[in-house]
Amino acid sequence: MSIVRFLAGAALGTLIVSAAIAQSPPAPSAKAAKHGEAIPAAETGFRQGLEPRAVEILKATSARLAAAQTMSFTAVVSYEGPSLLGPPLIYTTKSEVAMRRPDKLKVITLGDGPPSEFYYDGKTMMAYAPVEDLIAVADAPPSIDATLKVAFDSAAIYFPFTDLIVADPYKDLADGLTSAFYIGQSQIVGDTTTDMVGIVTDNVFSQIWIGAEDKLPRRMYAVYLNDPARLRHVLEISHWQLDGPLAADAFGTAKAAHAQHIAFKRPDAAPPPAAIPPKSAPASAPAPAATH
Repeated sequence: MSIVRFLAGAALGTLIVSAAIAQSPPAPSAKAAKHGEAIPAAETGFRQGLEPRAVEILKATSARLAAAQTMSFTAVVSYEGPSLLGPPLIYTTKSEVAMRRPDKLKVITLGDGPPSEFYYDGKTMMAYAPVEDLIAVADAPPSIDATLKVAFDSAAIYFPFTDLIVADPYKDLADGLTSAFYIGQSQIVGDTTTDMVGIVTDNVFSQIWIGAEDKLPRRMYAVYLNDPARLRHVLEISHWQLDGPLAADAFGTAKAAHAQHIAFKRPDAAPPPAAIPPKSAPASAPAPAATH
């Protein structure tokens, strides 16, 4: 089986990892390769399924994240968007994330898009747009998981690292999982040794780099299978701190006292169900809080 050619056929480019090659399958269709189409599984030799080693790594990182009572990290998201010239443009955002289980979360987003701040203290969630000095405040459920769902349903707020902070990360990763396979190791990503795992769900093809020793994810790379343009989404995670101290007032902001209050609602009409980002989409762009 050649994971290299399978990844290439899924429009993820050629990943040269000799350790991932067990044998050389027949050459893929020249026509499919030329036009960037998915190469049939019969031509790649790839068989869908859950490789025990890949599942073991995914469960280990999920258990490490789920066990942490507090967590902070930096998330840099790069995602492609269509351009009038044809080739995609690349946009980037950076978020500083802090959370305390079961009911505290803070996300400060900087980067190329409008800056935004999100606070959840167990009772209230707030989305603040610092440039416009606008804030939206709403009652929130008593858990991070439920609040993330309400924030998306009611105000189109979505964070690409949701799978890392929910109560059961493996449950989210495994939702709709059809394939998981071990690719090999990298010595580059995150300045440490990482295990590379490929996963396929009903609608997303992802590759995850997970620390071989600490079991913390360092990079997540995804392509939506139903996207004809095969636009790429990349999430880089760094500056991990688990079970470290967090300030008691870290999950609220005094800006609510002077900012102009607006409704906590979607900036546009609710999309049809098919347009809602799947739970396993690790690298979608979050909606700017400035529009709420």
